[in-house]
Formats: sequence, structure tokens, C-alpha cells
Amino acid sequence: MLLRSPEESLELGRRLAGVARPGDVIALSGPLGAGKTSIARGLLAALGLEEEAPSPSFAIVQPYDPPEVRFPVLHVDLYRLDDPQEAEELGLDDARHDSLLIVEWPERLGDSAWHDALWLSLDVAPDGARALTAKVPAAWKDRWFLT
Repeated sequence: MLLRSPEESLELGRRLAGVARPGDVIALSGPLGAGKTSIARGLLAALGLEEEAPSPSFAIVQPYDPPEVRFPVLHVDLYRLDDPQEAEELGLDDARHDSLLIVEWPERLGDSAWHDALWLSLDVAPDGARALTAKVPAAWKDRWFLT
């Protein structure tokens, strides 16, 4: 799939909000500027967030709770992690029991992290569009809409 504009990235996030639920992990992978945060912002806006979601680059984890969103969401940016062991201190596996995790830079945790995550990889095409590739686990098969 090609995302030809930031608006299309936001729209993808809005569509994901219609099928995501607590306990899910949406992993957003790609280089800087590929549109990971735009997808997250669209998703959070569709869940009710009124202001623009900041990138959690420095906070690492930005929590959102009702009533500002329909259900608890943790927007996570692992870019600054140097070692996968550092993520254990964040308690993400425990938090996901009642929250949706939106994780930017999930590859920082290695290939063994979150086998059940909806893994969306973005690449910047020569014309500036974003090429999206999805790895869809069994838990998402009945909800995935871009096939």
C-alpha cells in the first residue's frame, strides 16, 4: 500500500482506531520521517484525543487514559533505547493487558518482541510516498482491512 500524503497516514491511523482494542500492540517501523507518528496521531484522534499527540521521543512512553480517549493507550517511542533490556523497566508487557500499545521503533527490542503485534513497516519511496508493508498476526486476521 502507498500512503501519498500525511493526510493518508492520519487516515490509516483513524481506520486502525476502529479495529484496535486494549491488549493489542501496533508496531510502527521505519526511518525517521517515514510517518510513524502521523499514523499514531490519527489513531489517537479517532479515539477521542482532542489535541495533537506529541511524539514521545523524549518521554519514551506517553500514556492516554479515559476520558481523553475511549480506552487506555500507551504511545511508546523506543528510538532512544540502546539495549532491549532497558524496555523491561518500562513495564510494557504488564501495561498491555488493559491498554493498546502503539510502539514506534519496535525493532529496538529485537525480533522476538511481540509476535502477536500488527507490524507496520514504512519506507520512503523516491517520489516521497510512503510504502507500507504489514505483517498481520493471527489475532488481527479478522480485523485487518488492507488486504
